Amino acid sequence: MIDELPEYAERVLAAAELIPPGKVMTYGDLAEWLEEGGPRQVGRVMTLYGSAVAWWRVVRADGKFLPGHEQRALAHYREEGTPLKDAGRAATGHMPRLDLRKARWHTEDVSPE
Repeated sequence: MIDELPEYAERVLAAAELIPPGKVMTYGDLAEWLEEGGPRQVGRVMTLYGSAVAWWRVVRADGKFLPGHEQRALAHYREEGTPLKDAGRAATGHMPRLDLRKARWHTEDVSPE
């Protein structure tokens, strides 16, 4: 078990915790909000340490669910009322996507600190 997280990881996780239920931010949104790092750095933090926070609220920019975690994420999204787009019949597994236009959390009046 890691006793102390890197400072950047602490900042990412603290910011992720501020995202309200039913809303999401992309990895890039979160990095931009923190004014540090980029989408890949945020993704790496979420991969290594994100299980301690509402990981399903930090998402891919294309609205697709995190591979391997689709069913768990979908259950969280439905429970929280996160806006989704229906999947077309041609979509693999008919999984919906996030409706980022409606679900994206805008942070103009909130500080990540």
